Amino acid sequence: MIEKEHFQTQEHGENEALYGVSQETIRALEDALENADEARVERLIEPLHAADVAIVIEYLSPNLRHQLIEHLRPHFDPDILYYLNETVCEEVVEQLGTQEIAEAITGLKSDEAVAVIEDLDEQQQKEILDSIPAGERLILEEVLNYPEDSAARLMQREVVCVPSTWIVKETIDYIPREKNIPEKFYDLFVVDSNRIPLGGVPLSFLLRQSPSTKITDIMSTDIKRIPALMDTEEVALLFRKYGLVSAPVVDGKGRVIGMITIDDVVDVIEEAAEEDIMHLARVNESDFFEPLLSTSYSRIGWLMITLLNTLMAVTVISQFQHTIEKMVALAVLMPISAAMSGNAGMQVVTVTVRAIANRELGGSNMKRAIWKETFVGLINGVVFGAMMGSIAAFWFSDPALGMVLGCALILNMIWAAVGGAILPIVIDRMGMDPAISAGPFLTTTTDLLGFATFLGLASLFLV
Repeated sequence: MIEKEHFQTQEHGENEALYGVSQETIRALEDALENADEARVERLIEPLHAADVAIVIEYLSPNLRHQLIEHLRPHFDPDILYYLNETVCEEVVEQLGTQEIAEAITGLKSDEAVAVIEDLDEQQQKEILDSIPAGERLILEEVLNYPEDSAARLMQREVVCVPSTWIVKETIDYIPREKNIPEKFYDLFVVDSNRIPLGGVPLSFLLRQSPSTKITDIMSTDIKRIPALMDTEEVALLFRKYGLVSAPVVDGKGRVIGMITIDDVVDVIEEAAEEDIMHLARVNESDFFEPLLSTSYSRIGWLMITLLNTLMAVTVISQFQHTIEKMVALAVLMPISAAMSGNAGMQVVTVTVRAIANRELGGSNMKRAIWKETFVGLINGVVFGAMMGSIAAFWFSDPALGMVLGCALILNMIWAAVGGAILPIVIDRMGMDPAISAGPFLTTTTDLLGFATFLGLASLFLV
């Protein structure tokens, strides 16, 4: 057992070294910064990837963060901005100043530059854009004019497009000569004279062809053209469904205006998952790095809604005050129905929201999915109703009380299943995000019905 634990600890340390910065390095950096040891700070920072430097910056306290940014200022890596949390990035932008940030942004790919700028407040955006050379500024402003969650905001403007009249040799000769091409790319796209995409050629496939081969003879016409206004989560689904590595983005006239690659899509998937998790807990995605008062203020709204839900449940309970006074056992057992159905309902909500997000739930299978969840709720209700009813009957030596609790559980878990399936669908049809709204609606109803059914049945049959 000791050998196994040692191996697991060693393996964890090796894995951490592969994909992140170790806690030992962070602590060493903190010590070096506190002692103003510039040489040691440089030795520790120099081998780190920009993503790891961003993690270090986020880990540090505000004072040490300020010191590290000052140390990095003379040779600041622009890629660090792309990896920083939105709140921390705003602090860094404010510290470095408009001119230095503008110079840093010009060193980023167009999609990364847009990602950094769009997260800043309007005043910072304007100041930085005004400081960027006119040519690059026009490109960035054009992309920023598209909706926030559109494919155009995700794309990079640098894309390799070649005429349909070329042969392989012309294409291969063109790539090292052209300056305005992506630093990394996987496919090139064949276009006509109007930049309408006709097909695509993977770079690895191109290099294995005879120099005299026509580019149109080796291109694949089965390419997915992504409209500039397509939602980024739709783009992620498209990439996942068809196993894409890259795809051209087209404007309203079908002309190529950019390209989306798989690394951009990974970011979308991660952000969407993080956003859904945060929404389920009713907190902001940048909540961890927000100042104290901002964090408190952002959470108060949802806590107020929870308070209102609780007051509604208390109001329902108060209607049965005399019933509870006559039979104290009801006060002990009444949370069970609400708690069990609430958890069961959230399971259904989670599954349904995921199915909606992945386009797995549609008109053809919607009724089947709802009926399935209804019967699952019935089965689980019977199982747990029988279990808790038996426990209550034995505990309080009252079979009738057990029967009432069992029936209340069955009824409420059926509603939890039906509501958990229907509410996300209805909310999605209304154009709202079911990940945000479905949970509060469902837990409110399961709480109210849980108390009402249990105490109502008790009033009818026990008191």
